[in-house]
Amino acid sequence: MVASKDRKTGAIPWHQATALVHGGTLRSQFGETSEAIFLNSGYVYDSAEQAEARFKGDEEGFVYSRYANPTVAMFEARMCALEDAPAARGMSSGMAAVAASLLCHLKAGDHVVSARALFGSCRYIVEDLLPRFGIETTLIDGRDLAAWQAAVRSNTSAFFFETPTNPVLELVDIEAVSAIGKKAGALVVVDNVFATPLLQRPMPLGADIVVYSATKHIDGQGRCLGGVVLGPEEFIEEKLHTYLKHTGPSLSPFNAWVLLKGLETLPLRVAQHATSAASLADFLADRPEVARVFYPGRADHPQYVLAKRQMAGGGPMVAFEVKGDKEAAFRFMNALPVFKISNNLGDAKSLVTHPATTTHQRLTPEARAELGIFDNSVRLSIGLEDVRDLMADLDQALAAAG
Repeated sequence: MVASKDRKTGAIPWHQATALVHGGTLRSQFGETSEAIFLNSGYVYDSAEQAEARFKGDEEGFVYSRYANPTVAMFEARMCALEDAPAARGMSSGMAAVAASLLCHLKAGDHVVSARALFGSCRYIVEDLLPRFGIETTLIDGRDLAAWQAAVRSNTSAFFFETPTNPVLELVDIEAVSAIGKKAGALVVVDNVFATPLLQRPMPLGADIVVYSATKHIDGQGRCLGGVVLGPEEFIEEKLHTYLKHTGPSLSPFNAWVLLKGLETLPLRVAQHATSAASLADFLADRPEVARVFYPGRADHPQYVLAKRQMAGGGPMVAFEVKGDKEAAFRFMNALPVFKISNNLGDAKSLVTHPATTTHQRLTPEARAELGIFDNSVRLSIGLEDVRDLMADLDQALAAAG
């Protein structure tokens, strides 16, 4: 059970699905049912004294939509209800959320320990961008707890990782790594996109900060960009809010409204995504054209025990290797009429990606191999189509690849 953000009013705590429909709702004087879209940049004050009080922080209220906006505030409150988090800030995209969560906290001379298995743009931030500002970084095998411990220095200020990882669904032990981070005095930041907030809860396991690309399953229909950072009130209201206010990666009010609509159906969609993904992973594992399947919900996943402990299901993503080379993988992808070729994920439509030439193409072949990404690697984002049609689609495409 999670509490609505309306906790301050003494509201009865709601179960998750209810909070995702009603949490954080701010109604105008018109009493609208669907949340209002406040497409405005500025706000009017009753007096010069009120404007002064707002800017000084002596009076609550909106000042400028780069700082905060009523529609965005509803999305943030609803995400807090979902995660049972103290505070949140919406961002213009998932990558804006990742960058902000780190840059608002770090300074020159700090050190970051990060799992090496990251989405390509996340790895760019850790490996290329942070060092430009005098922030040292160390990339390790996130599965290896001893590697996290060995990488800690006296100036280590943050741990960063995603789990399950993009694209081959490795897992990082959130509870164990968070304990190492806490002992080192490091902020633990977890990218929870692949698991979704319904299948994995990093904060109860010890993480300090959770980030999402809301573009993915939170929207769920490929309509808009968005991101969100959740964490302690002091971090969100001071460090992150100040960064957001002065650098401007604000979430569009219209996009926030779209994301609010997405949250209403998130439990239904994620349940179907995961159920279909589990069936398709089993189907692929039995195919002679497939070399290996990666799915946390299968007993043959190397970290299946960990998946059972920290996830509520195998998730909506499946990765596998086609027997053969890049040409075989391309033949497979090009023969799919239902699965659409796209580098996105979390859509109602099933999507297929070739990570080596898209999301992780900037890495060297050696770096990709270290992450288990090869020319025959394929990533599937399972949509909401009938699983029988998806299975038939994979069936004929694998025959074509062979």
